[in-house]
Amino acid sequence: MPSSELDDAGIARLLALFYQRVRQDRHLGPVFEGIVADWGEHLVRLEEFWSSVMLTSARYKGNPVAMHVLHSAEIRPFMFERWLDIWRQTTDDMLDPAIARPMQVKAARIAERLSLAMHGPKAIPAPIYRPEADERLEPYRVSPAFDETTIPPALLRDHATKAGVWGIIRVLDGTIRYWPDDARQPLTLDSATPGLIRPGQPHHLSLTGSVRLQVEFYDRDPVGLSS
Repeated sequence: MPSSELDDAGIARLLALFYQRVRQDRHLGPVFEGIVADWGEHLVRLEEFWSSVMLTSARYKGNPVAMHVLHSAEIRPFMFERWLDIWRQTTDDMLDPAIARPMQVKAARIAERLSLAMHGPKAIPAPIYRPEADERLEPYRVSPAFDETTIPPALLRDHATKAGVWGIIRVLDGTIRYWPDDARQPLTLDSATPGLIRPGQPHHLSLTGSVRLQVEFYDRDPVGLSS
């Protein structure tokens, strides 16, 4: 039965099951087995970390970003999404939704920041956290579907949304390049990879061939990564 309370013992049980599943995963398992020399010690550090994050216990004294950057060659960008999938499954299995959801949001924010530190903005063209259907915001406006002949010229030169306006670029067919001002190189968007536009962030698109796309507009962060 999912737990409706969270304490250090519950965090330890959650992490034990989670990393049992991670070690069995065909993508993540070999990477973790190659990096982690002592699983007992590793789980203790993780218990301290999540105790500090969720219970404000201040038990964790390490630097997770520095530790992960050391393994940038082994931990590829797509692995964060797989890690989050297993985290969502495990927290849903073991915890009441009122506890599982905050842990999932925090994990997604942590994954985004680690991926950014390890691989740069090019590795995270879309929000890593995908809210469950009942949590998603509805856009207040959706643009028409543009193709390479009807796309407004303004989208192909630097522009920005107004303060407080978020956007998601949805590619329906083909691919397009998305240039947010904080990216060192363009991000390639396709039907599986949308692009997040932050309020006031200068950006532009460039065409790579035949394409169809829409832009959704929101009055608040649609993916829960702004804080």
